Amino acid sequence: MKFMAGEFEVAVIGAGHAGIEAGLAAARLGCKTAVFTINMDAVGNCPCNPSIGGTAKGHLVREIDALGGEMGKAADECFLQMRMLNRGKGPAVHSLRAQIDRRAYSTRMKHTLELQKNLELHQAEITELERSEDENWLLTTRLEAQYKAKAVILATGTYLGGKIYVGDISYESGPDGMFPSKFLPDSLEKLGMSIRRFKTGTPARVLKSSINFEGLEEQCGDEPVIPFSYDTDTPTGNKVKCYVSWTNENTKQIILDNIHRSPMYSGKIEGIGPRYCPSIEDKIVRFSDKKRHQLFIEPCGIDTEEMYLQGMSSSLPEDVQIKFYHSIKGLENCVVMRPAYAIEYFCADPLQMKSTLEFADFSGLYGAGQFNGSSGYEEAAAQGLVAGVNAALKIQGKEPMILDRASSYIGTLIDDLVTKGCNDPYRMMTSRSEYRLILRQDNADTRLTPIGRSIGLIDDTRWNKFNQKQKLIQDELERIRKTVIAPSDNLNEILRNNNTSEVNTGIRLIDLLKRPELDYNKLSPIDTERPQLETNIFEQVEVEIKYEGYIKRQLAIVEQVRKLEKKLLPKNINYSTIDGLRLEAREKLNKIRPENIGQASRISGVSPADISVLIIYLASLKNKTEVIADDN
Repeated sequence: MKFMAGEFEVAVIGAGHAGIEAGLAAARLGCKTAVFTINMDAVGNCPCNPSIGGTAKGHLVREIDALGGEMGKAADECFLQMRMLNRGKGPAVHSLRAQIDRRAYSTRMKHTLELQKNLELHQAEITELERSEDENWLLTTRLEAQYKAKAVILATGTYLGGKIYVGDISYESGPDGMFPSKFLPDSLEKLGMSIRRFKTGTPARVLKSSINFEGLEEQCGDEPVIPFSYDTDTPTGNKVKCYVSWTNENTKQIILDNIHRSPMYSGKIEGIGPRYCPSIEDKIVRFSDKKRHQLFIEPCGIDTEEMYLQGMSSSLPEDVQIKFYHSIKGLENCVVMRPAYAIEYFCADPLQMKSTLEFADFSGLYGAGQFNGSSGYEEAAAQGLVAGVNAALKIQGKEPMILDRASSYIGTLIDDLVTKGCNDPYRMMTSRSEYRLILRQDNADTRLTPIGRSIGLIDDTRWNKFNQKQKLIQDELERIRKTVIAPSDNLNEILRNNNTSEVNTGIRLIDLLKRPELDYNKLSPIDTERPQLETNIFEQVEVEIKYEGYIKRQLAIVEQVRKLEKKLLPKNINYSTIDGLRLEAREKLNKIRPENIGQASRISGVSPADISVLIIYLASLKNKTEVIADDN
C-alpha cells in the first residue's frame, strides 16, 4: 500500500556526478532537497575510467568549481596523479586531468551529501513519476513510498532500463553489477516524454601483480601539481605512475576472427554508441589500415590492485577478451578481474528541454547528465549544477541562470544539446567552441565566479580570495605596462639567444612579453622588480597580453552574437504561418522552439536567410504592438 513518506522542494533521481551537483546546488541555495539512489554504495561512482578532467573536460571541471560546484574540490582531495594535457599546444587547449582513487572519491562525495544542510540522501528505486493534483510531482519508490516535490531532476545515468552485453550474453543491469532502473522508463513514456536507447562501454580491470611493467612507457604526473579548485591552496603530490602499451597485428587478428561474436556487429545492441570513445573492436574495423592502437594502464586506487585499461572497452565474449588482452605487451599473463562490457540504456532527447534544462512541456521537470544524451562524468556534473541551480531559482521565483556559449564550455555544452540535439552520446571537445581563446581553463574564475556569487553559491571567503587575485592580476598588468627596460648587453644577449631582434632604445616590459619567443622566465634576469606571486597569475597575465589582439576580435564577435540573443522569440509563435521561412526551417523551429534569434541561428537546417525573415517578423510584431499602444 502506498504511503506518503515526505515532501521536498527539489527531488533528484540519481546520485552520480550529475545528481550530486544538482542536489548540492539546490540545497545550498536553501531548498529542501532529496537525492535518491538505487544503491547508497554507488554515490559518486566512476564505473568507467577512474579519472576526472582531460581535454575540454578539464575546462568543465574548472567552470563547475568557479560557479561553486563540488567536483574540482573532490578531485583535488582524491587524485593519484595530476597532469596538464596539451602543453605543447596553445593555452586555449591546455586541460587538467587527474587519475583518481575511485573509492575515495565516492566515499568523499557520499559524505558531502550526508553532511549538507537541507539535503536528505535516500536509497530507493523511483519506479513512477506523475503529476499530483496540485501540479507538483509525485515520486513512488519500489517499496511504495511516495514523495512530493515541486521540482524533479532526472539524473539517472546508465541505470535507466540498463542492459549489459558481453558477447552472446545479455541481462538487465546497471553499471558495475548494480540493479537497473527497470520501471521508470515506462512512467516517463506515459507522461509523453520522448526517450531513446544509447550505448556505452568500459574496458576490463586486471590484477596489477599479473602485469609485466618492464619495457612499458611510464607516464608520470606533473610537478608541482596544479589543482582543479581555486580553493585548493596546497595540493598533495603525485602518488602513482601510469603506463602506456600498444595493440599489435596479433591483437587485431584475434578481434577480426571473432567480430561476428560482438553484439554490436551481430545486431543484438540497438542503442547508439559514442562516436569519440569507440570500443577496441570498433577501432579495428573503422581504422583497418592502422597497425596498432594505444592503451593506458592506470590504477583504480591506492587500496586496490585493480588496473584500468583505458582505450580497450569491448563487448566481445570474455574468452575472446582474455585472448586479445594476452596478445598485448605487458599483459601476456594478466588476470582479468572484471571483464569489459557494453551497457545500453534509455535517455531523453534534449531537444525537449530549454536552456535551463527544464522540459518545455513539463514544468518543474529537469534533466541532467547521461539522461540528456551526453557522456562523461564532467559533462554530467556541469549539467547537474545548472539543473539544480535553476530548479531552486524557479521555486524561489528568481530569474534563471542561463550560460551562453561565450561565457563557458558549460554554456556551449547545454546549447549544443538543447539546440542541435545529439544522435550519439555527446562528448565535450575544445573544437565544439567557437570562443576557445576566451574560454580557457585558467580564467574560468574570472568568467564565472561573479555569476556563482550572484546566485549564492560563492561564500564571502571565496569571494574575497577571488577579488584579491583579480587585483593582483590588474596590478601586474599595470606594472609591466609602466616598466621600461633600458638597452643593455645583458638584454640583447637574452634576445639573441631566443632568436628575436635586439633593441637599442628603452622598451616596455609588456612589449617584450608580447614577443612569442619570450616569456617571464626568460626575462627574469632583467626583470629585477618582478613581485613574488603565484605562478598562475603570471601565466594568466602572459596569455592575456600575448593574445590580446585575437581576444579583442573574439570579444567583438561575442558582442554581435549577444545582440541576437537579446532578440527574444515569443513562446506561442506558429512558425508554419511565417511567410518566407523554408519548409525545413519551419519544421525545426516548431520542434525546438528557440528562446531567441541567437539560438535559432544555431539550429541545423535554419539558414541565414531564415534568420533574416525572423528578424523582420519580430520587427513587424513590435510595430503592431506600438500601433495598438498608440491607439489606446
